Amino acid sequence: MTGGVDGFQSLILIALTLGFVGNSLAAANSIKITEVTPHVLVFATSSGNAVASVGSDGALLVGTPSVASTPQIDSILAGRTKSSVRYVVIAPEDTSHSQGDAGWGRRGAFVAMQEKALGRLGGHVMGAPKPLPPRLVALGVDRPPIAFSDVLTFDVNGEAIHVVHQPPGYSDADAIVHFHVANLVYLGEVFPGDGYPEIDPAQGGQLDGFVKALSEWTGEDLHVVPVRGKVMNGKDVTAFRDMIVTVRDRVKRMLNAGQSESQIIAAHPTQDFDVRWGHGRVQPDAFVREVYNALGTR
Repeated sequence: MTGGVDGFQSLILIALTLGFVGNSLAAANSIKITEVTPHVLVFATSSGNAVASVGSDGALLVGTPSVASTPQIDSILAGRTKSSVRYVVIAPEDTSHSQGDAGWGRRGAFVAMQEKALGRLGGHVMGAPKPLPPRLVALGVDRPPIAFSDVLTFDVNGEAIHVVHQPPGYSDADAIVHFHVANLVYLGEVFPGDGYPEIDPAQGGQLDGFVKALSEWTGEDLHVVPVRGKVMNGKDVTAFRDMIVTVRDRVKRMLNAGQSESQIIAAHPTQDFDVRWGHGRVQPDAFVREVYNALGTR
């Protein structure tokens, strides 16, 4: 009898354990959805936000979706449109964070990326493409098969959507995505949303490009989707731009006064902004170093 009770208790323990693991995995792979309009959704995934237009013409997805989110997003989109057409535009990221095409190519989607970003993943080169970076191979994803140079336009679901290559800010592959009817813009890593920006010289990034791109999207009634975090508006973009300009000017004054990089960093020129912007991928001192290097190489 004892053995039967022990066996029953073991089965319960196994079931509870499996349930806990299953719930943990579901939580890890879950996504948050923000409905901007009935036809424009924002999916917050573990690797970044993705904006979707969905309707009778199918679905267009733009951003940096995670591999883990793709089945769930695909299922949600399928519940909102009878069309099987899927367009996916992957925003540029450095190779240490990129998730390739996030698995959309194998689902039959039209997947594209700006040509300079695709080149860094080994595609869009003369002759045969170079091998994918090992971490992308480990994720089991592919690189997007299609590249664009300057502009992609989509007229889908009653929406006019323009994907427009920009002067270098975060990288030389930056592009803004403007949903005209929904009055929404996605700026990529030029507006990270979770903290200070990354100015990546290895990808052709330039400080002036940040300021220029951010200065053009300041309307308070504008929906602005950052790479990570909640949907914001043009007022938030203005505050972010003003922060960059203020820190730039402070570093420039210290640089002109002959202070060294270590002295400038020790002065903490971001101190009054750290509460709001100091908790993202780029730490305050790292941002100051980026600004210093950007100004010092002019």
